[in-house]
Amino acid sequence: MSTIKQFQVTFDCAEPARLAAFWCEVLGYVVPTVPEGFATWEEYHRSLPPKEQVIYFACTDPSGVGPRLLFQRVPEGKVVKNRLHLDVRAGIGLVGEERLATLEAECARLVALGAVHVRTMRADGENESCIVMQDIEGNEFCLD
Repeated sequence: MSTIKQFQVTFDCAEPARLAAFWCEVLGYVVPTVPEGFATWEEYHRSLPPKEQVIYFACTDPSGVGPRLLFQRVPEGKVVKNRLHLDVRAGIGLVGEERLATLEAECARLVALGAVHVRTMRADGENESCIVMQDIEGNEFCLD
């Protein structure tokens, strides 16, 4: 029997700090405290040698419930559809038109942050509709 109770979700990406900031806005997550002696993370990263600048960046759920997200810089770009994606649960407890209106409003908020609306999938069941989106680096995720 496994004793693992926590996990983190790791994203390969081109710009870790930028992608972490996007997901912090989406999920209400926070970034760690800036190292002492620096006013911002950007100032800290600029102080590092070029090869060490923003190799990874993490953010966490301030409530401690959700998993830690880690964004790590990789040299290659995204090529194909994700094999794993996040479902952002914006419509929990809502049904029918109220659910769809809530998902559409959240979609508009995320598009303003730089996300892309791919398609809206309407299903017969009241709780089955979702909106497929892409984050600012093209990673697919769903609003449901």
